[in-house]
Amino acid sequence: MTYLVFLGAFLFAIGILVTVHEFGHYWVAKRLGFKVLRFSVGFGKPIIKRIGAGPDRTEYCIAAIPLGGYVKLLDEREGEVPTEELPRSFTRRPIWQRIAVLVAGPTMNLLFAVLLYAVIAMIGTQAIKPVVGEVRPGSPAASAGLVAGDQILEVGDHPTPDTGELQIALLERFSGGGAVPLRVRPAGGAAHWVTLRYHGDRIALTVPGKLLPGLGFDLASGTATTVVRTVPPGSAGARAGLRAGDRLVAVDGRPLANGSQFVAAIAAAAGRPTTIEVERGGTLRSLAVTVPAVRVNGATIGRLGITISEGPLHWPPAMVVRRRSGPVAALAVGVQRTWEMSAVTVQMLWRIVTGEVSARNISGPISIAEFAGISLYLGFSAFLSFLAVISVSLGVLNLVPVPLLDGGQVLYQVIEGIKGSPLSERMQILGQQVGIALLVLLMSLAFYNDLSRHWN
Repeated sequence: MTYLVFLGAFLFAIGILVTVHEFGHYWVAKRLGFKVLRFSVGFGKPIIKRIGAGPDRTEYCIAAIPLGGYVKLLDEREGEVPTEELPRSFTRRPIWQRIAVLVAGPTMNLLFAVLLYAVIAMIGTQAIKPVVGEVRPGSPAASAGLVAGDQILEVGDHPTPDTGELQIALLERFSGGGAVPLRVRPAGGAAHWVTLRYHGDRIALTVPGKLLPGLGFDLASGTATTVVRTVPPGSAGARAGLRAGDRLVAVDGRPLANGSQFVAAIAAAAGRPTTIEVERGGTLRSLAVTVPAVRVNGATIGRLGITISEGPLHWPPAMVVRRRSGPVAALAVGVQRTWEMSAVTVQMLWRIVTGEVSARNISGPISIAEFAGISLYLGFSAFLSFLAVISVSLGVLNLVPVPLLDGGQVLYQVIEGIKGSPLSERMQILGQQVGIALLVLLMSLAFYNDLSRHWN
């Protein structure tokens, strides 16, 4: 059932974002006098089709493969065009108009993100302040002087009012190299600056989920009841005597605040005897187990082979940041947030290409479907935030000057404007082949990252 929810949320999100993108192309093309032959959401055979009432008889379709869409314009390169309609063919329109139509799709995605972020700001958001939790001895965080309870106020000149901003700021600074200054405020103390230095492989830090552990500290977390969901027969958890429904209380005498702490404690106990305290039927029980060691992404961690479930997280009121804006202020928030996310996307893409950031940050449809489903479970605002992030990504990625993408087609128009004639058919075919090869490579990498994450 969960997978069906994830799939439904994914298809719904993609349908909305593709419609927004293609509507941008369609709307500008109509306003500038291009003849639009078809507006399709999805590829392949149409399953729903309607003919427009206007003289152009535009077809509006929903097609069988819901992973994209297109707007088909009159184009003499794709077939014979009646003489009287040649002025409305794509290739006969002024270059600036062609570029305007091509850019309109990505632009509409970015404007949609502005709208989504504005709506989220008006609904109101709740975020968590970035307060340091556990600091591991001998780590870069410990050497910098970070201690549990410190609130991280700034990373360099980037304010970090919540945990999301902290992650983005740290990733930007560490992938760029050099020491990183942090402005922190101890509990009950005055703010001061510390400097984080990391002398290992910085690219390894940019692998999803590795940044904070690599620096040697965790963020303070909320409390949540954690119970064992399944215990497969023959697993280490079964040998320890764990049962479905057990409430996890402590590991090696250390109380557990939530499921993340349990996972971290078991991962750190690879290959050694461990005591797990559980509550079963109102009675506390102590279970002993030697945690099996497994290799994941080159690291040795402990795993019991069980699954757990976690109740709602509860945070101390002092750690919660609540924000809500009026319509005008919310629009400003939407513009600012979209600009920031676009800049981060461009920066991370460039650093992936130059090898400064791990390519494992590229996610495929499996991960996107999971994020869609999880955000839907978390609530309306979370799903809107997911849509905004993906909309920004679609807008930015489609402007990359790669053939087959809008940015590549814009490049063709610019070249034609400079040289006074279109690129030769041979060069355009070559460009399409290069574009297909790059997209296949990108999708293969994205699928590999998705599958690798699940296998591990």
